[in-house]
Parts: sequence; C-alpha cells; structure tokens
Amino acid sequence: MGTGLLLALLVVPLVGALVVAFLKNDDRTAKVTALAVTLVEFVLAVLLWVSYEPGGARIQFSSSVDWIGQLGIHLSFGVDGIALVMIGVIALLVPIVVGSSWADRLPTGRSAGGFLSLILVQEALMVGVFAATDVFLFYVLFEIMLIPMYFLIGGYGGPRRQYAAVKFFLYSFLGGLIMLASAIGCYSLAADKLGHGTFDWAQLVTVVREAPLGTQVWLFFGFFLAFAIKAPLVPLHTWLPDAAEQAPIGVAVILVGVLDKVGTFGFLRYLLPMFPDASKALAPLVLVLGVIGVLYGSLLAVGQSDLKRLIAYVSIAHFGFIAIGIFAFTSQSEVGAVSYMVNHSIATGMLILVIGMVIARGGSTKIADYGGMSKLTPVLAGLFLVAGLSTLSLPGTNSFVSEFLVLLGSYPTQPVYSVLATIGMILAALYVLWLYQRVMQGPVRGNALVGVSGGPGAATDPEKAAVTDLNKRELVVLAPLVLLIVVLGVYPKPVLDVVGPSVTATMQAVGVADAVPAQEGK
Repeated sequence: MGTGLLLALLVVPLVGALVVAFLKNDDRTAKVTALAVTLVEFVLAVLLWVSYEPGGARIQFSSSVDWIGQLGIHLSFGVDGIALVMIGVIALLVPIVVGSSWADRLPTGRSAGGFLSLILVQEALMVGVFAATDVFLFYVLFEIMLIPMYFLIGGYGGPRRQYAAVKFFLYSFLGGLIMLASAIGCYSLAADKLGHGTFDWAQLVTVVREAPLGTQVWLFFGFFLAFAIKAPLVPLHTWLPDAAEQAPIGVAVILVGVLDKVGTFGFLRYLLPMFPDASKALAPLVLVLGVIGVLYGSLLAVGQSDLKRLIAYVSIAHFGFIAIGIFAFTSQSEVGAVSYMVNHSIATGMLILVIGMVIARGGSTKIADYGGMSKLTPVLAGLFLVAGLSTLSLPGTNSFVSEFLVLLGSYPTQPVYSVLATIGMILAALYVLWLYQRVMQGPVRGNALVGVSGGPGAATDPEKAAVTDLNKRELVVLAPLVLLIVVLGVYPKPVLDVVGPSVTATMQAVGVADAVPAQEGK
C-alpha cells in the first residue's frame, strides 16, 4: 500500500497541473481544482505517514524500474524518516500557498491557471527529489525542479524578477553540474569495485565509503557545493535575498520553506553516508560556515529595511543552525537539525504569509512605511507576533525544541561553535521584536497607513483604501500553522520518533562514537 501511496504522491500533482493548465481562461475553476488536488496530496501524505514503520527498514515503500539499463540508471523511489517528514511539509504547505494566493493580483497577461499549474509541477518535483533513491535520478530532479521555480519568480514576481530568477537558476544549475561530476566519479568507483557501474544509492554507499580519503574529499566537494548553494550557506547564499524579495509571497513560502531544505537533506542523505571519512575531516569547515551563517544572517536581518529581504537573512541564520547540528555528529544534534528543517518551514512559512498580508494591505515592502498597524488590524498583529515568537524559538513554540536539541547535542563535541551559535538566539530576539515594534506598535504612521480608515490623515485622503483585519479565508490559511506551532512546541514526539531511527542509521554509516544519543519518544 505504501509504495502505491508514494507513487500517487508523485503522479497526482502532475495530472492536476495538466488539468489546471487548460483552465487558463477560468481563474476560479483553476483555483478550486488546484486546491482540491493539493488537498488530495495532503491526504495521501497523511496515509503514507501512518503506513511508515519508524523501526522498520531504512528505506521503505521502495519501487524501481529500469530507465537507462545500459548505464545502471533506474527510476527508483523510497523514503526514510527524514524524507518522509519533508514530504509531509510539502503536502502541508502547498495547499496553504494555494489558499493564500487566492486573491493575488497577477501580472498583466498572466492567468491563475498558469501560475497554479507551475505550483503543482513544483510540488511533484520536490516530492520526487526527497523520494529518489537513484543518485542520477536525484540529480535530474534536482536540476529540473529549478525550471518551474524560475518561471514562478521570473513570470509572477516583483519589478526585478528577471534578474532574481536568472541568478537563482544559474547558482543552483552550476552547483548541480558540479554534483553531476562527482556522481560520475562515484559511478566509476562502483564500476571498478563491482564490475559494473551503478547509481543506486545503497550500493554507492557501500562502495564509495571504502575509497581513500583523498578521493572522498574530491567527490565530497562536488556534492557539498551543490547542497551548500541550495541550503544556502554563507558565502554561497547571495541568490536567496534577491529571490525571496522578488518572488510572490506564496512562492517565497515554497522557496524558503521547502526548496532550500534539499541542501540540508543532501548533507544527511548523501554526504555523511557516502563520504564518512571526508565528512569527518571537513566538518570543521562546515561548522565554521554554519556559525558565520548564524551570526551574519542575524546581523543583516537586524539592519534590513525590506520585509521580505529580512526573512531571507533570518533563514540564512537558521540554516547555519541546521548545518551545525548535522556536522556535530551526535544523534541528538542531528535529530534537532532534522526537526529544525520541519519547524523552520512551519514558523518561517507562517511569518512570510503574515508579512504578505501586511504588504497586501499597505502596498509596500518597506518597514519604514508601517507603524501602529495593530490598532487597525489587531488579529493580524496577534498572529504576526505568534509567527515571530516561533521564529525566535520562544519556549513553548515548535522551533524551541529543535534549536535546544541542536545546541544541547552539539555542545559536548563542539562547545566553541555551540556557544557562538547561541549569540544568534539573542540576535533573533532583537530582529523579531524590533520588527514587530516598528510595524505594529505605537501610533499609526508610515506612508502605507497614513490616510487609511482609522489612521492620521483619513479625513484629508478619503479615497485611500481602508485597512481591514484578516478575513475568513486568511484565518483558515493560517490556522493549521498556528496549531502546529503550539502542538509541536509542547509535544514534538510525532516528528522525533519518525526521524530518530533514520538519524541513528546515518550516524552508524558515518562511523563516529555517538557522544549524545537521541532519546526517542522523550
């Protein structure tokens, strides 16, 4: 049953995209159809989660058919606990994105059918990337998934959308090509060792891990550069602020909430098991980049004047935490890193959506154009605060559990990096609370709000549209994220139990003594 569910998760969005693409002249039908498809996908993901056995085989729901048999390339899919939780995140966020984009004004000449069909194609490709168990198939999906995102940013984004889309595409595409070179190197090693070449992940793990350290290092860097760009780690991050700033709000949720996680997923699925000696030897480099990312991203977030660029730098800081958790090489820190991938998607996804609702009302992305908005939109202000508190990892919210596990698990093996990373927690409180204060607190002020109903200048500018609080659709869109922030903040067990065995298997593949074992279910 599980294998059929996984295949359905790959096929349903593609079929839905084809149907929605033909509805370009009927926006409402296109929206309803796309939402229905994403809800079906969510139900399938829930059934897959229920069918998964955390204590079972490392890769479950496996299927494989020949693709290019002469080269040992297969269409092979399967999931472990890490891939499963990310597929769950995809299935959760995409219907929320469709709902949040319901009232968006698209650029002239663009239809809802075209926009939503690209969203559905993106969903299918992202599921495929996390589920692929053939390295060549993973590479192909890694590159192909850039195409719908390129068109979503370049065709539906802000005034500098073409520049941002091209920069995003070129960075990731170049990283993928370098990864392909390393994948071919791994194929050659398999051919020498086994007598035949293969791209099967499980076979490559057994072969490549036995290679000399020098060989592993070269192959490691090919994969690492692709994943570090995607993650993104400093200094390979510069595409993200531009892409996040220019992307439509819903697309930014997918970009920051899911697409970036392919990089950190790649660290866990490919770098550590395939190149264990190189991973241990080069861990200090990754830890330094992680700490730089935490501090650099946090400091730049404090100084941002644009709402959307601020979120991009917040995410760069968070990805630094995830990298530290992965390369500290304890089960506790790695479980924290994987749960951070999930919780970052929820918290930052909600913060992006709330900021999008602010921008939709004020018509500006500049922080200075807002002030005292809570007096006009108290419910929006309250949910803005909830998203912000989760982003800064307040105890009782979902992100706190992840950040605490990363720091607690990494301290015994990497105390210096852990202490430096805690500075990022202090800076997070600064940039989140200062943002909330500037946008929501004090008297009503700023070019986006002056002259609106209830604000100064309303009597002299009667044509200025009134700023209203959240409507029912917006509340429904945000409700699942609020629920998860609270529930996973006090009861993270469902996620931790699923990812724990997969993390343990990864640690065993690396072959390091686990200084801090994860305590599953506690």
